[in-house]
Amino acid sequence: MIKQITIVSSIILSFSISFCQSDEGLTPDEIAYRDSIALLNADNARTSAAQEAYNEGINLFKQKKYKESILKFDLAIKGDTLFQFAYYNKGIAQVEIEKYSAAISTFTDLIKLNDEHEMAYFNRARAYQASKYLTEAIADYDQVLFFNPKNEMALYNSGVSWFLQKKYMKAISMYDKAIRVKADMADAYNDRASCYRMLKKYDQAIMDYHKAISFNAEYAFIYNNIGTTKKLMKDYQGAKNAYSRSLSIDPKFYLAYSNRAAMLFEEGKYVEAERDYSECIKINAEYVPAYSGRAACNHKLEKYEIAVEDCNKAISINANYAGAYVNRGIAKEMLRDQIGACEDWKKARELGSELGKRYQSGNCQ
Repeated sequence: MIKQITIVSSIILSFSISFCQSDEGLTPDEIAYRDSIALLNADNARTSAAQEAYNEGINLFKQKKYKESILKFDLAIKGDTLFQFAYYNKGIAQVEIEKYSAAISTFTDLIKLNDEHEMAYFNRARAYQASKYLTEAIADYDQVLFFNPKNEMALYNSGVSWFLQKKYMKAISMYDKAIRVKADMADAYNDRASCYRMLKKYDQAIMDYHKAISFNAEYAFIYNNIGTTKKLMKDYQGAKNAYSRSLSIDPKFYLAYSNRAAMLFEEGKYVEAERDYSECIKINAEYVPAYSGRAACNHKLEKYEIAVEDCNKAISINANYAGAYVNRGIAKEMLRDQIGACEDWKKARELGSELGKRYQSGNCQ
């Protein structure tokens, strides 16, 4: 057996040497054969290099080095323009670094190669959704569902896209379908509940939120949503309890601090409310409503200069946040700066605040 291998190797070697020679003495058939072998070897070399680049890209992707992995996937595609796995993983890496337009282009190229690639449509839909191209996202999710009507994530994500367009009944129908496929899908129950809340069907919303909790009791945001719904139902103690429960699960959930602070403010517990707003700001120093809310607390506590400082901070983050102008105007009025107060209320009114309009109309010439 060893001798046979050696003989074969020597024959291949002799052909290799002869092919390096000129065309002189070769028949047309021999020349064609030589050229076909050369092309085959070149194709094999490109394919091998493409596969090697792809493997390197996968290793970089696993290390979450997404930009570097994209470069390797590009090399793989350059070596083999039909390399579907390279297109797919390049697109996924682009989604990971939030290069959504690039991802859409990559998945589109893949779909041109294979118009039945279910996951290419699914992930292009994700990129469209992240880019707020909701109509396009829904169309791609519909295509996924054409291939697989029981893809619960396509059903769920389609529901999210409808929700973002404020088409709540359509969103509910998609969440219904997702739940029929996956009966313990906590996110679908939560989002369906939020649709009911937006439709002011608060009892149905509460039922769905509790159903979601029954499948995942560690979702802090669901308790926060319950708190918001309870507040709309004027069940203020129930709202405050829900926010507290949310914070017991996730002490870093800044929205629950802000929402509980609003409940405490309504109860006239300004010191406790100010404390919750401060906790919110510690966690997220860019959350503008917390500064405006804390300013309102400091106004009630007669700390007017501090209230103005909080409003200044809110406005420095978001110059179009009307509530901060309203509250700064109130604090300035107490500091006997009537001109400054009126200027703030005028600005709030220009930004669409009815409260700013009311203060300006009632207190300014």
